[in-house]
Amino acid sequence: MFGNHINRSLLYKTNLGKVLLRPVLFFLAGIFLPLSFLGAQQTQIQITGDRQSSVLAENIEFLEDDTNKMSAEDVLKNDKFQRTSNQIPVFQINVKNAWFKMDVANQSASNSLFLDIAYSNLSKVTLYRIDSGKANMLAIDGNAVATDSVQRKTTHFIFDLQLPQGSKGSYLLHINSEHPIIIPASIHTYESLNETLNTQTLVAGIYMGVMLVMFLYNLFIFSATRDRNYLLYIFYIFFLTLAQSTLAGYGFRFLWPDYPSINHYAVVVTSSLSAISGLLFTMQFLQTAVNSNLYHRIMQGLIAIYFLGMGICLFTSYLPVSYVILNINGILVVITILGTCIYLIKQRYRPAIFYIIAWIFFLFAFLILILRNFAILPYNNFTTYSLYVGSSFEVALLAIALADKINNLRREKELSQAESLRTLQENEKLIINQNSLLEKKVSERTDELLKSNESLHSAMEELKDAQIQLVDAEKMASLGQLTAGIAHEINNPINFVKSNIGPLQMDIDDLVSIIDAYKPLHDMAPEEMPEKLKEVKKLKDKIDIEYLKSEVDNLVSGIRDGAERTVEIVKGLRTFSRLDEGEIKTVNIYEGLDSTIVLLRNMLNENIIIEKDYQADGVIECFPGKLNQVFMNIISNAIHAIKLKNERHEKNYIRIFSRDVDGQLELHIKDTGVGMSEEVKRKIFDPFFTTKEVGEGTGLGLSIVYKIIFMHYGKIDVITSPGNGAEFVITLNYLLPAAINK
Repeated sequence: MFGNHINRSLLYKTNLGKVLLRPVLFFLAGIFLPLSFLGAQQTQIQITGDRQSSVLAENIEFLEDDTNKMSAEDVLKNDKFQRTSNQIPVFQINVKNAWFKMDVANQSASNSLFLDIAYSNLSKVTLYRIDSGKANMLAIDGNAVATDSVQRKTTHFIFDLQLPQGSKGSYLLHINSEHPIIIPASIHTYESLNETLNTQTLVAGIYMGVMLVMFLYNLFIFSATRDRNYLLYIFYIFFLTLAQSTLAGYGFRFLWPDYPSINHYAVVVTSSLSAISGLLFTMQFLQTAVNSNLYHRIMQGLIAIYFLGMGICLFTSYLPVSYVILNINGILVVITILGTCIYLIKQRYRPAIFYIIAWIFFLFAFLILILRNFAILPYNNFTTYSLYVGSSFEVALLAIALADKINNLRREKELSQAESLRTLQENEKLIINQNSLLEKKVSERTDELLKSNESLHSAMEELKDAQIQLVDAEKMASLGQLTAGIAHEINNPINFVKSNIGPLQMDIDDLVSIIDAYKPLHDMAPEEMPEKLKEVKKLKDKIDIEYLKSEVDNLVSGIRDGAERTVEIVKGLRTFSRLDEGEIKTVNIYEGLDSTIVLLRNMLNENIIIEKDYQADGVIECFPGKLNQVFMNIISNAIHAIKLKNERHEKNYIRIFSRDVDGQLELHIKDTGVGMSEEVKRKIFDPFFTTKEVGEGTGLGLSIVYKIIFMHYGKIDVITSPGNGAEFVITLNYLLPAAINK
């Protein structure tokens, strides 16, 4: 599958390639090596009548130019030529220049011989003829050489040796290439060359036709099924064909003949895209994401490495690195796919069987090509075109595998549909049986619901009555508490007045007695008056008139204070009660707060101090009586919370302050009581929730507070923690929304 780039580039003498291929090569060498040396010991290449072509044999001489600067004359003077040991000379990837020296004898019936290099991925190929110790250039070609597209008749590099019948000649061949140097070269007569090219064209045409048919066939299947497997398979066929065509030289010949610079990137890019599309198809076909996450991750990593190789090729000058990546990554791809298939076959995953069969066909053809290029197998049409045959078989078998997979899915779908149909039929029977039963049950249940509805209606009415009674009970409890407080508050000044009336009456009687003592003086003679005045004086001294006047002032002052205190209480009660109406009014809520504090004064003791700080304007639209109920409930709860502390010698405070925040009145009522836990805080506004002892509260006070604040389109927040008191923050609008006033 992925050998389109490995079939040539894998043969570069990298250390990894040697290590991985050496065991296989040693094994096969014992079988095929004798074949490679048949007729390979001659020192001169001779083309005779019965032998019209010859592969460049092992005795051709070569020279590696490490300096990349040697000219033809320098090469002729060099005595370091070595004899080749392979039918196809292959050089290490770092070799950019290679020189070949050969002697050719034309003993055929042809007037000339031709040098055929059947590998198009060479940058520059130059042929020299050696005459009288000098090298004369005959021709130059290569995929980096600009050539008229009309003149390029074949994908091979072909040179006329200009060697007449019966003559001999010595030649110098120079290969200068950015790509790895591989020389599958041979010498032909004109007839033999035509036969070779025609065979190559026929095989390539058949291969391209097979690939085109498979491409169109699978494209048609994809258009009908919209299956993602076929889409990826189409991409794989396309890029595999493109890569093989590029490597064979058809891309340069037909697609971009006037742009030789593209050849610098073409093999690496098309080979990488072929491998990437193949891996993507493999991942989708074998469902590695579901069946084997490990191999799925490995294939993703291999794809990333191919992209890295393309990036190096396109954007850097390190082209040999890209070929090394193709070499090593190609081997890893082979190992990974074989490992994945074997693993999935063990897991009884059927598609893996078809996949590995198709892969083995391709791998076998690829192995034949490798052994040919290492001269273990002979260089002939079978070994040359085996890769075309193998990849064609692979594509065909993969198409069969895809069809089998689709058929399996269809069978599974049909089985699933049949099972679903059977289940539906059984369900239909059950539904028919259940319908009659359900109708009966529904009828019975309807009767029960009607009865329950009547019961619920009665229960609802009873619940409403109970709710009204509970609210009335809460009001009565508050009223009782308020009445008791008022009675206590009024009783104190009244008792004070009552207790002062008795002493005041006695003082008045004494004053009256003194006045009565003065009455006889009006009828007495002047001489009798002194005696009578002495008696009056004695009476005044006895009564202590000065003390009496002081005592009368004190008693009158006490009676006055009691009366004023009573007036204050009555005024507070009037303020508190006169606003208990169901209408919206514009009032000063501070008056309601003050009257509430007056009415609750009996609950206070000497350790509880009320602090007030009214900073905001208290005139708002509200239901005044309902807000008074809010103040009553919150302040009475604050007093209760303070008394729970049992710290009689510590001063405690209830701080009431207000401020204007964003055009709203924000009222704070903060105490230094026991505070509340977070759990209690979440429940204090729930109906019937209370922390007081049984009989001390109904649990409706703060629930009513919450509803009243909600009625005013305001909000109430609580800031508290155990031992740190509680702060109620009430936010009210100065003007109620128009809707509530209607």
